[in-house]
Amino acid sequence: MIAKLKGRIEAIGEASVVIDVGGVGYLVFCSGRTLRDMPPVGAAASLHIETHVREDHIHLYGFFESLERDWFRLLQTVQGVGAKVALAILSAVTPAELATAIAAQDKAPLTNAHGVGAKLAQRVVAELKDKVPSLLTVAAAGAAALPAATAAGLLGPAAADAVSALVNLGYRRVDAFSAVAAVSRAAGNDQSVEQLIRGGLKELAQAGGGA
Repeated sequence: MIAKLKGRIEAIGEASVVIDVGGVGYLVFCSGRTLRDMPPVGAAASLHIETHVREDHIHLYGFFESLERDWFRLLQTVQGVGAKVALAILSAVTPAELATAIAAQDKAPLTNAHGVGAKLAQRVVAELKDKVPSLLTVAAAGAAALPAATAAGLLGPAAADAVSALVNLGYRRVDAFSAVAAVSRAAGNDQSVEQLIRGGLKELAQAGGGA
């Protein structure tokens, strides 16, 4: 089982890359995000590899970050999400954005992925809410990452009401959730809805979020 490849980039395609390792060219499928960060042909590269062995083929999937590989694995635990769809999701959103969407139960960002409709996006955020391990983090807008388990716990009555109020003002649910999470982390969980809304609006303004 191949877990890592380190070699020279032989070719870069629309959805894959060929890496020459000791004279052997390995075809590795990648997300759009990984391909965008790929160095030019002829340069050295090192990728974390997920190997899929089937009766009719062996496919290699490569990622610069082990976190993206972990998300690739986790996404495929959802019914209807195979390797192709998982790569499409990771091409559309970063791991931090994906974690935030799941914690906020916001399917909208996932529907930007090719081949992912509203129904499948909803299934992903619903099924993964309790499966996201602590090593996968939620990005609070413009701030340090927040553990997903902690972020999910922030959606108590006051925080949930504050997020809903910001959404009603026209902000995206993901942005509203991240802003309220940042405020709660900085000032504690005993704030009123009004305080969370005011703090959330300041976070959104500083981050450049718009209604």
